[in-house]
Amino acid sequence: MQGSSATASRSDPGGYPRDAAPSAAHRRIRPDLSLARRSILAALALALAAPLQPAAARPAPRAALPHVAARLAAGEGIFIIAFGSSSTQGLGASSAAATYPSQLQTDLRHALPGRTVRVENAGIAGEDARSMDRRLPAIIAAHPDLVIWQTGSNDPLNKVPVSEFSALTARGIRAMQAAGIDVMLMDPQYCRVITQHGGSRAYRHALHILGARYHVPVIRRFDWMRRWLDERLITPAALLAPDGLHMADGGYARLSRDVGRRILALAPPGPVAAR
Repeated sequence: MQGSSATASRSDPGGYPRDAAPSAAHRRIRPDLSLARRSILAALALALAAPLQPAAARPAPRAALPHVAARLAAGEGIFIIAFGSSSTQGLGASSAAATYPSQLQTDLRHALPGRTVRVENAGIAGEDARSMDRRLPAIIAAHPDLVIWQTGSNDPLNKVPVSEFSALTARGIRAMQAAGIDVMLMDPQYCRVITQHGGSRAYRHALHILGARYHVPVIRRFDWMRRWLDERLITPAALLAPDGLHMADGGYARLSRDVGRRILALAPPGPVAAR
């Protein structure tokens, strides 16, 4: 009895016990399944027999830094404004020459010999999206080719709502693009003061979303700094100032170098224009 019971419990691929005959319901279902399979095969045969149609041409991707790219391709110089808060102003640096905008100007001048390269430092410590929004008209009035907008560090500390931060930043991006200015965003630094704040990640995420929406490159400084430490490219003491919040000379140097490389990768230079 045990053996016959075990045999009766085994099932074949059809879904019913091997020793049992297919029920009337199963017999009725099988022809329907066969008909469905034949219909699918017929549709596939028609599709394969149809002549191939050329795919619709996709529009060319929008240049990330169109105005900078045009100037560099023509062999001309560029004017950049570094706009932001304390990381742009250079708190933690040993001198004005050690700030990231100053070092970026030096790096780009070395990479672009024979051209005029100017990087203006428009960083003010403690600013958030609200105060930067008030300053933005003056930045636009200076008519730079590129604005590197470092933002999002003070907003969680100053309790600016993420929705307001996003709206103000989006408005600023649109205003600069309408004025013919290229934009790069720079997200907050990687440090304990920032990471320990529960809402800081939302501001980084908001910047990344805005970058994608407006075709604006995002300098992911938070990820860069973490990678530098993970790969032992820099020591914590060289990366951050003693306050544990602002970058130090070594961090600013590596930041300016990587930002310069990103700019030139997005806007390859052409031959120097004839004077």
